[in-house]
Amino acid sequence: MIAPYFFGYGSLVNRATHSYHDAHVARLHGWRRVWRHTALRPIPFLTAIPDPHTSIDGLIAHVPGNDWRALDKRESAYDRVSVSASVSHPKQDNLDIATYTVPYGKHGHANQEHPLLLSYIDVVAQGYLNEFGEDGLAAFFQTTTGWSAAVLNDRDAPMYPRHQSLSPNELRLVDAHLSAVGAHCQGHTPSD
Repeated sequence: MIAPYFFGYGSLVNRATHSYHDAHVARLHGWRRVWRHTALRPIPFLTAIPDPHTSIDGLIAHVPGNDWRALDKRESAYDRVSVSASVSHPKQDNLDIATYTVPYGKHGHANQEHPLLLSYIDVVAQGYLNEFGEDGLAAFFQTTTGWSAAVLNDRDAPMYPRHQSLSPNELRLVDAHLSAVGAHCQGHTPSD
């Protein structure tokens, strides 16, 4: 049996948000990250969409016993699709790799009525910083689209269910990258 793995490109890159221990850095070719809103959730979230000209850094992780129930529940607004042939990874085994995506027709664009949660951005950014360093964190912000949506600063009362504590340096880096991509914060600005 070919081992089942997922490819994570958002909060799943942050190992503190899940218990899938057999995880490895990887790259998904032919896809890109975007912020999207769907009627299935009150806030925009990251999704990946096909794009033959780009690649996404992320993590692959083994799904023990091919038991996708917990992960499918966590990613309930997404469809799970096979991307095995499109992922570069360090494992020598043949892997059955899936990722989660919200296909066209199931989502709209992030917008003023549906701001991005800063606590969610913080979690994803912390994961990229831990896995790929400062250059990888910069690449996350530069290669993700949809930053025109407002960002709701919910750091004092995080709304994202898997929020994490960030160090002062991590917060400074996130705030600098948000500024560099022209993101607009609602409420207190992160630097307040």
